[in-house]
Amino acid sequence: MLTHCADTDDPYVTVEVRNPNGREGTFAVKIRYKNAHGFAMSETYNQVSVPAKSTERVRVAVASMGPVDEIDRCEVDPRADAVQ
Repeated sequence: MLTHCADTDDPYVTVEVRNPNGREGTFAVKIRYKNAHGFAMSETYNQVSVPAKSTERVRVAVASMGPVDEIDRCEVDPRADAVQ
C-alpha cells in the first residue's frame, strides 16, 4: 500500500507491505512514477522481507530515476508477489 509519493520536500516513496502468511517472506514491490500527463517516467522493483503476520514500511529513494519535481503520482501494485 502506498503511503507517500515522492515530492521535492521528501524525495522518497513510502510503501507498506503486509505479510498475512504464517512464515517470513520476501516480496517484490513494483512502483511506477508518472508525470502530470500520465506518462510513466520510470519503474522500480524492490524486494522487501516481512516477518510472519506482520507489516513492513519501506522508503525508496527516487534520486536515481530523474527529476523528482516532475513526479505527479506514484502507483504501487496492490499485490506484491512472493520472491522464490
